[in-house]
Amino acid sequence: MAQAIKKIMPMLDRILIKRVEAVSTTKGGIMLPEQSVKKTKEGTVVAVGPGSRNAETGSYIPLGVKEGDRVLLPDYGGTPVDIGDKKEYLIYREADILAKLE
Repeated sequence: MAQAIKKIMPMLDRILIKRVEAVSTTKGGIMLPEQSVKKTKEGTVVAVGPGSRNAETGSYIPLGVKEGDRVLLPDYGGTPVDIGDKKEYLIYREADILAKLE
């Protein structure tokens, strides 16, 4: 029996991101078919790992994003994660994130 995942804690410099849902209607109210809706390049940070390790000291180097930040994503990449709530989640390395949006 499959159980819903309650919490995901990314490891090291990985970041769990929920992709922002694409707009499926135009400003005029016309519904767009699924094939014509492009995936958005924006997401919201859901969880972050502790950071990468410093080779000399062994301490963690903190990440540049935190939970709740809006980020710009690359066209390709990321590892899809199914949490069970029918939303699109991806795991990226910190270096793969293009920008933090404010």
